[in-house]
Amino acid sequence: MRSVHWVFVPLLLLTGGTLRISAAPLRPSHAAHAMVASVHELASRAGVDVLRRGGNAVDAAVATGFALAVVHPQAGNLGGGGFMLIRMTDGQMHFIDYREKAPLAATANMYLDSQGNLIAGSSLVGYKSIAVPGSLAGMVFAESKYGRVGLQRVMDPAIHLARDGFALAWEDTQDLRDPELGKFPESRHIFQRDGNYYKPGEVFIQPLLARTLERLAHNPDDFYHGEMAREIATAIGKGGGLIRRQDLSSYEVKEREPILGTYRGYHIVSAPPPSSGGVALIEILNILEGYDLDQLGNRSAESIHLITEAFRRAFFDRAEFMGDPDFAKVPVAALIDKRYGAAWRQSVDPEHASISRELKRPTIFSELEQYAWREPGPLGPESSNTTHYSVVDREGNAVAVTTTLNDSFGSRVTVEGLGFLLNDEMDDFAAKPGVPNLYGLIQGPANAIGPGRRPLSAMTPTMVLKDGKLFLVLGTPGGPTIITTVANILMGVIDYDLDIQEAVNAPRFHHQWSPDQILLEDRISPDTLHSLASKGHTLKLEHFWGDGECIEVDPKTGERLGASDGRNNGKVVGY
Repeated sequence: MRSVHWVFVPLLLLTGGTLRISAAPLRPSHAAHAMVASVHELASRAGVDVLRRGGNAVDAAVATGFALAVVHPQAGNLGGGGFMLIRMTDGQMHFIDYREKAPLAATANMYLDSQGNLIAGSSLVGYKSIAVPGSLAGMVFAESKYGRVGLQRVMDPAIHLARDGFALAWEDTQDLRDPELGKFPESRHIFQRDGNYYKPGEVFIQPLLARTLERLAHNPDDFYHGEMAREIATAIGKGGGLIRRQDLSSYEVKEREPILGTYRGYHIVSAPPPSSGGVALIEILNILEGYDLDQLGNRSAESIHLITEAFRRAFFDRAEFMGDPDFAKVPVAALIDKRYGAAWRQSVDPEHASISRELKRPTIFSELEQYAWREPGPLGPESSNTTHYSVVDREGNAVAVTTTLNDSFGSRVTVEGLGFLLNDEMDDFAAKPGVPNLYGLIQGPANAIGPGRRPLSAMTPTMVLKDGKLFLVLGTPGGPTIITTVANILMGVIDYDLDIQEAVNAPRFHHQWSPDQILLEDRISPDTLHSLASKGHTLKLEHFWGDGECIEVDPKTGERLGASDGRNNGKVVGY
């Protein structure tokens, strides 16, 4: 057994010396008809306003997404990308992939020096870290194909918020002091008033962004093929970035088949590649299905140990196999096969932690992969800063969206004259296989940089069905912790009979194979921590992470029960 090792991380205290989690709601919000849960109340209200005016869940999701681009620039965006999972009330399911793409001029070694070493920060900040944005294309696609009220109406709330402004919360003013933003004149001018930082309660008005949104509401094609595309490409090129007009004009949204699985009689619907989220989630649940977690106790050392071992094994597979399915073979069917999960389960020692570098894949995988490789091409017919939001309308249509700029404020580059930030999504590729990225993830050749490729993601918009009916709509930001946070919340409801707010509030833990340690929120009991350490786990304590914005549908009454994560200042709004 490994020696006991602890890594302590200082607690993050907020103003007045209180912890943000202490303000968490204790019970779900209730609504009879419809609900939107997002990280910002104004964005949730934008979605509900569209619902009240005759829109469906897709209309509300698009309205919420545009509003977040105004009120939550840390992650809400026009210059990033994301995934949208849709389930219509008739049972039809759709998955829209509007993940960013590498520019056509991107090369596998673009972030390495002449000795082949990774240039620190080169894929994280500045013009060369920017991938081709997909958010605008994805939201427009969703609205035109599955929405009801039209683009102008769903964009109106965002236009008003940008033009008239909104009062900044304390947390927003602190985030806007990001020193990296100050390195770029346009970002420093808009978000930091050239050094005269915003104070809590001040109204933040964004006239350039309002004008951009008005232009896009009138002609969204302008972003990829028109005058705005020229403006974007010129601004990026002037800064030394790689994106050109051809990159924008060749961007395409993909519709893919969701990943499907089961867990203790419930049906799970989640994100396919280029997200690793759905595959890893189903693999984790398949491993754990053979354990009686409820009997072991919620957040007990015994249950955390077994769940952690499942996390470890799924991330081990993620590192080797996952990538853009249009360019790499991804053995999805083998990875989510219940026989493979059962074989992994046999390798778990209930009393001792595995050693990540010594994991050996079960031999059954070589049999399963013979029929499980997916050839390059679409899976079906033609998401630290990320944000997630969930929507359920009065008809029972549901949408789960995870969208991202990657790091907070992305590349920190604001497009000159247009008022929106651009992503730093190139860091989600394996800039150098075997070298950890921003989130400490090791990634393999399947996720290498290449022209037109979509980087691997951990975003995990997910739905759970009970007896064929919508039960849960789940998701969160948080880099690699997205997958394990969604798993924690899902198991909280299904295994431990928590309501959705209790499941979102519950302390979280995470393991991603490498580094070989459990990340735990500091609210886990000391006795549990000592017991885990005695099993050989390395423990790292942090205050909090993630932002679960989730909805449960009461199976008996049909009531919408919403949970906005008390770790942040989100808001569930319904009627």
